[in-house]
Amino acid sequence: MARKYWLMKCELEACSFEELKHDRPNSTGKWRGVRNYQARNFIRDEIKEGDWVLFYQSNCDTPGVPGLAQIVREGYPDPSAFDEKNHYYDPKSSPEKVQWYSVDVKWKRKFKNYVSLREMKGTPELADMRVVQRFQRLSIQPVTREHFEIVCSMGGIKVKA
Repeated sequence: MARKYWLMKCELEACSFEELKHDRPNSTGKWRGVRNYQARNFIRDEIKEGDWVLFYQSNCDTPGVPGLAQIVREGYPDPSAFDEKNHYYDPKSSPEKVQWYSVDVKWKRKFKNYVSLREMKGTPELADMRVVQRFQRLSIQPVTREHFEIVCSMGGIKVKA
């Protein structure tokens, strides 16, 4: 099966790219708390181990992509949905009737240059990339190989995608 490419947004206060590298066991984070059905469907049905991720920092002064991560565990039931004490608890979800899914991502490589949303919006070759389009707030978005390679190049690295 062909490798896919994703842009995954994480609010800076939840987990920065550097925090993923230094503060998570094995530089691996559990991507939990997704509560959008389209993003959930990507996690459950399409994201596969080995897929590349543009790690996008959001809800910060300069939203953008500081580097790359990779999927190291495919979709599995999101345990935060079953935990009544968790902010992402969902009483409609249970281990018998799973509503929400998680994936695990591993820090792979920091860009030489931070690629801001403003820079991406100013790059004509990225005009049809979802993240630069108006009203595209989805936290997990598919990315074409071409767009992935352009963003990596803007970040100052060449990746064999």
